[in-house]
Amino acid sequence: MALGSDHAGYDLKSLLGTTLAEWGHEVIDLGTDSAERSVDYPDFGAAVGRAVADGKADLGVAVCGSGIGVSIAANKVPGVRAALVHDVTSAHLAREHNHANVLCLGSRLTGALVAVEALGAWLNAVPSPGRHEARVAKLGALDAAPKQN
Repeated sequence: MALGSDHAGYDLKSLLGTTLAEWGHEVIDLGTDSAERSVDYPDFGAAVGRAVADGKADLGVAVCGSGIGVSIAANKVPGVRAALVHDVTSAHLAREHNHANVLCLGSRLTGALVAVEALGAWLNAVPSPGRHEARVAKLGALDAAPKQN
């Protein structure tokens, strides 16, 4: 599991990393290593996205203050389906319906208990086949589509 955050998400990232390890997951911590030094969220959202897209990790979790910045950055990486979630239901549906391979959370918007519960729901959800596969395939096609003006 790839894990990354900016300074605002550091404390929540640390908690989620410990939780993942306790649940038996191998964690690849891509930084940052402190809440004290300001860093740029695109670097960490993209790092998590690249780790997943390159096959270094099956799934990823990215955290920043709102979750918005890391989700945008991760989604710039072809092959990534990053979902910003705020609760257990959105986390479960992100994995089940959208086959999200990166979970994004906002440390300033989602409390630690809810974040841990959302992580568990996302990990335990099974990507649904059927109508969702066709929709996910359309998302994948966007990665390869030429840019239009």
